[in-house]
Amino acid sequence: MANRLPIFAVVAAVILFLIYSSVFVVNARQQALVLRFGEIVDVKSEPGIYFKAPFSFFDADTVQLIENRVLRFDLDNIRVQVSGGKFYEVDAFIAYRISDPRVFRAAVSGQIELAEARLRTRLDAALRRVYGLRDFEAALSEERAVMMREVRDQLRPDATSLGLQIEDVRIRRTDLTAEVSQQTYDRMKAERLAEAARLRARGNEAAQRITARADREVVEIVAEARKESEILRGEGEAQRSATFAGAYQRDPAFFDFYRSMNAYGTALDNTGTTMVLSPGSEFFRFFRDPDGKEGPAKPASPATAPAAAPAAPTTQPSTGQ
Repeated sequence: MANRLPIFAVVAAVILFLIYSSVFVVNARQQALVLRFGEIVDVKSEPGIYFKAPFSFFDADTVQLIENRVLRFDLDNIRVQVSGGKFYEVDAFIAYRISDPRVFRAAVSGQIELAEARLRTRLDAALRRVYGLRDFEAALSEERAVMMREVRDQLRPDATSLGLQIEDVRIRRTDLTAEVSQQTYDRMKAERLAEAARLRARGNEAAQRITARADREVVEIVAEARKESEILRGEGEAQRSATFAGAYQRDPAFFDFYRSMNAYGTALDNTGTTMVLSPGSEFFRFFRDPDGKEGPAKPASPATAPAAAPAAPTTQPSTGQ
């Protein structure tokens, strides 16, 4: 019995090895191709535990696991030309899944990198065709969604030939190239400058109209004010004259005295003016008589008249300030 234990151990090991080499597991994110001598004999698309012939190292039965998820492939900095001759730089991505593992194995040997390399060429061509039919502003407008659907529809036949199913195509970014950006900036700058010049010209025109209207209104207002002031001045002068006339009629002597006092104040003001007047001038009558009355002149005697005559020139009737 002790001699048979190694034999049992070897048999158990062989059985375990056969079981291990004949069992494979497919999870929910995968699908499996069962190959026998390089030929596809079965496709397992549902998750679970499956069996195959053992001894895969003799290429009897092998299993190739393939993704069953929706995959994403990004394509950046694609230079496309629109119908007007200008260029865009476009970033896009494709959402796809492997729908036919047999075709996928036959077309690209089950390699995702090789399938995406072929998708890159076809996506680049589809984007160029779609953008080439549009003008410069189309990719920046609501037509962008229509463009993405057209790219998706153009990719689907090529993707089917690779065993792929295109779920969606999205354009992530559409930017102007450096030279087109500068040209667009210069054009927008020129348009804004022209618009600013138009607005400035309209503003200057409006300012000139307002200034002319204001100047005219100023002239009219000043003229009207001068007219009213002249009328008021005339009325004031008339009222003043009437007041003076009424005062003169009431008391002519006081009126004469008042006017003489005003004349004294004006004439004898400290202005440096020199006046040469005779002492017997009418101007000084209120200095000689508070009532302003001139007394009768005294006749000179014959004896004294000749003696008084030479003394007249010595009189200095000058009054100065």
